[in-house]
Amino acid sequence: MRQRYLLILEDDTAFRERLARAMRERGFRVLEAGNLPQLRSFFSATEKITHAVVDLRLGRDNGINAIAPLMEHNPACRIVVLSGFGSIASTVEAMRLGAADVLTKPTDARLIARALLGGEASDFDLQHEPPSLARVEWEHMQRILAECEGNVSRAARVLGIDRRSLQRKLQKFPPKK
Repeated sequence: MRQRYLLILEDDTAFRERLARAMRERGFRVLEAGNLPQLRSFFSATEKITHAVVDLRLGRDNGINAIAPLMEHNPACRIVVLSGFGSIASTVEAMRLGAADVLTKPTDARLIARALLGGEASDFDLQHEPPSLARVEWEHMQRILAECEGNVSRAARVLGIDRRSLQRKLQKFPPKK
């Protein structure tokens, strides 16, 4: 099987990192970028980007502007656009420029992988279940707590919940799957 190089162009760092981890588990070699200028730095790489996930809104930039350079870099690149604010016009424009699919947010790694692979289920999808919402919440709280250097009060403010509620949730064992 040939190596798949996936570029994730997403300005939401937490979502990008979660998606990158899920795609690595599915056999992709993942490159991450948070904006259009970072995207251009990957074009000098020796390997061609074979797949891409592009967020439609990249801060002040428009993800549609990434499609043409990606197609010039590798005309066979399979591009999936993620849109939280999609319209019919932006979907048509993305497809006209070469995107293979446009998915609306929220979405999950399983659906993104299926779109990237052209509808074929990967071996990973056949063997693994997606994590539960409780597991995702627990991992998110752990990540925020680490970013707050273990300060529970500050982490609770960032999460928008009561400190005691956060402490109670963190005392539990991580949810299975």
